[in-house]
Amino acid sequence: MKILSTSIEDVKIVEPKRFGDQRGYFFESWHRAKYKEAGITSSFVQDNCSMSRYGTIRGLHFQLVHPQAKLVQVLKGSVYDVAVDIRVGSPTFGQWVGVELSEENGRQLYIPEGFAHGFCVASEEAVFSYKCSDYYMPEDEGGILWSDPGIGIEWPNVESVLSDKDQVYPCLADIEPSRLPKYSGSGGGA
Repeated sequence: MKILSTSIEDVKIVEPKRFGDQRGYFFESWHRAKYKEAGITSSFVQDNCSMSRYGTIRGLHFQLVHPQAKLVQVLKGSVYDVAVDIRVGSPTFGQWVGVELSEENGRQLYIPEGFAHGFCVASEEAVFSYKCSDYYMPEDEGGILWSDPGIGIEWPNVESVLSDKDQVYPCLADIEPSRLPKYSGSGGGA
């Protein structure tokens, strides 16, 4: 397994070791001891899986009272995955990391607590899997507009398909700081 840095210290790209032959491939998608040794110490309590069609954008989502660290990967297809630092007081507040995750590259992205998360499907369809460090609680969910010009995410050039709620989230600058997570130093859950 390889851990790659991103422009935001707490967000990590994980490249699990794949073993392949004429039958296909095998890899460990999670091994607590190995990930802990690599600095990813979140305790995951819920796994989710979604299937989305080309152009779908999901996000940018976060939970405030029950924040979720996530380990995300694509099992089929390809997505452009984005993490935005929304931790008030963080030196990288408002900055984002974007990574292509695909069945072919086998990469995972580790997103610590205190980040908004979203992705755009770049293939005909994508099966997206993610581990979460806390349970999903709809009443605790917040969001940021996917096209927030203050953040300036460079999404793939596709005709976007969004849910009703994802189309009406506010921009980050319009959210009261008390409704955002606080920065507590480097590590952010890693």
